[in-house]
Amino acid sequence: MDKKKKKDETTAAPNCESLENETASEEAVNATPPSAGVDEQTQKLTALQKELDETRDRYLRVAAEYENYRRRNARERENLYADSTAAAVAAMLPVLDNLERAAAQQTTDEAFRKGVEMTLKQFYDCLSKLGVKEIPAQGEQFDPQLHNAVMHVEQEGCDDNTIVEVFQKGFIMGERVVRHATVKVAN
Repeated sequence: MDKKKKKDETTAAPNCESLENETASEEAVNATPPSAGVDEQTQKLTALQKELDETRDRYLRVAAEYENYRRRNARERENLYADSTAAAVAAMLPVLDNLERAAAQQTTDEAFRKGVEMTLKQFYDCLSKLGVKEIPAQGEQFDPQLHNAVMHVEQEGCDDNTIVEVFQKGFIMGERVVRHATVKVAN
């Protein structure tokens, strides 16, 4: 019986200790004030709210940057089209000048004259479709943004800075000057 009693005591001892440990841990949990758990949760909630605000701020910044990029890209595409069209028109303007010189020459061949005039009219129609207009110059006030003065003359009967002669026509496309008008200005 002694053996049985010792056996029961050894098996019973660990159970008592584990019960004491469980009771002690429950008491420790119950001993922490309830406000400590709430404070931890409040801190976690504050940290998560701060992280959410930072993430939202980054998102809004990225969205704004993308919108700015999209607008800038659209503006650059529009400017690229206008720049390339203006460059193409500027390259063709010497041909227009030569056609006008040919039309101004006296000739006995009426068919030739009519052909040059028709070509000249067609050229002006094409420029008109592209939105290119001639800069008014003869008799206008000199504007350095539209005109290029190569000569100044004293001429009675004309106001100061009035254009008295046009050497080369100028052209404008929208707000962009394709070629300045080359003019003579009265002082």
